[in-house]
Amino acid sequence: MVIRERILKKIRPFYDSELIKVLIGLRRSGKSVLLRQIMDELVKSGVEESQIIYMNFEDFQYSSITDAEQLYQYICGQRKNEEKYYLFFDEIQMVKEFERVINSFRATWDVSIFITGSNGKLLSGELATLLSGRYVSFRVTPFSFVEYCEIRRIQEPSDEDLIEYMNWGGMPQRFAMAGETETRTFLQDLYNSIVLRDIVQRVGAKEVDLINRIMEYLMLNPSQTFSAKGILNYFKSVDRAVSAQTLYNYLEHIQASLIVSKAQRYDIRGKQLLTTLDKYFLTDLGLGRIHNSGYKLEMGAMLENIVYNELRNRDYEVYVGKIPNGEVDFVAVKGEKREYYQVAYYLAEQSVVDREFGAFSAIADNYPKYVLSMDKFDFSREGIIHKNVIRFLMEAQDDRAT
Repeated sequence: MVIRERILKKIRPFYDSELIKVLIGLRRSGKSVLLRQIMDELVKSGVEESQIIYMNFEDFQYSSITDAEQLYQYICGQRKNEEKYYLFFDEIQMVKEFERVINSFRATWDVSIFITGSNGKLLSGELATLLSGRYVSFRVTPFSFVEYCEIRRIQEPSDEDLIEYMNWGGMPQRFAMAGETETRTFLQDLYNSIVLRDIVQRVGAKEVDLINRIMEYLMLNPSQTFSAKGILNYFKSVDRAVSAQTLYNYLEHIQASLIVSKAQRYDIRGKQLLTTLDKYFLTDLGLGRIHNSGYKLEMGAMLENIVYNELRNRDYEVYVGKIPNGEVDFVAVKGEKREYYQVAYYLAEQSVVDREFGAFSAIADNYPKYVLSMDKFDFSREGIIHKNVIRFLMEAQDDRAT
């Protein structure tokens, strides 16, 4: 089992805090295992197992607990003394008005509360209103490339290892599959679960085929600038009339399911966010395989997707940079820190080198600028740093240790 040190080290300072710990991530991305790892660490630190209460609301054992009152009564029945309790609620969004009971426990008992959810809107609505300033959130993602290497016991990853990761992603359970057929079946079942449970059932959407068509478009075009007009024309070409409002509503629900993330465009010169031509990135590239019936995804786009996810894992806010007559792949911001990135599969020709490095020519500031590619040769020039992308991804090993 991979110990998810990068995430755990962010949560540890809050183990005993009265702040509610909220873990949000794509379905089957490892949230339940992470809660188990936290519970193990608490027991090793001296917490009695009797003071820990864990509930997974996807477990049939708790299927009768569907609202706040039932949850409150159940936990009251489990609490045997006035000592500090550690409460773990997995996929709590399945309980109606759970926010009320969580807030009650926090306000009246000596507790440390951990909750997980697989919907990006968990921190909106009532939770945000009742618990404003009283929670801290953590993003749980599929395995990073470093974690992929750890579970595969790879010390010196090769280009083939990275390509395998690009093709099949980092969903934890897929590593238990015996081969490609089983892996594809698992990813298909996971996709169906996300669409049917996290989109269709949760929001009452009726047009399942339309959702699948939008998802197919996003999965076959990762890292590409998204134009509502373009996708509406696509639906028109297959004789499917879709209104712009319907499209945007479904895009919002798809994004809330956490299967994709949206990167807004940022005007580097004007220093402002733009509201058009966003890019969508897959949370896990393996899910893109299930809609791939012979269509070969562009390797550069897949590599860009992986770099985007890695920057998000490193707690950067990530934007697509707009410059006059073009764009920079990523503007990565963390507090006062800023970095610029260009991503290419290979710098195979001088024209590609000139294009990737030349993208930074319109940026006058002195923040670090990087070009990432699969090349082993160092193309760094004029203060712009070139890195092999595997080397860049493996730097996360150092981040895990600090």
